[in-house]
Amino acid sequence: MKALADELPDDSATAVFERASAFDSTGREEEAVAHYRRALELGLDSSRRRRAVIQLASSLRNVGKLEESIALLTAEREQPSDELDDAVAAFLALALVDAGREREAASLALAALAPHLPRYQRSLASYAADLRRA
Repeated sequence: MKALADELPDDSATAVFERASAFDSTGREEEAVAHYRRALELGLDSSRRRRAVIQLASSLRNVGKLEESIALLTAEREQPSDELDDAVAAFLALALVDAGREREAASLALAALAPHLPRYQRSLASYAADLRRA
């Protein structure tokens, strides 16, 4: 990945993002965090931007920065909807569990799952809402 990324200019957001992803995939989350932040600063296209936010938040969770992870993913839920909405919800649920907010996490995960079921969507969505209120 480094060789491919090195073919792009140093200030290429795409190259920095790909380096971050490689660090992340090889368990080097601290290095990944710095590169994700830099890629976001440089500006990524909308698809890579959202992936970078999800991956940054996941890396932050893995290095114990739960509140920052939760804040990033909570803000990301306010962005325009796309195919990564459920990924945002799933990674937010993981961060919430690690922060001791299991009911909120379960609610979020169930609400994300409900639309994909062939039956019981409305019931499951209602139960998910009940968990949030409890």
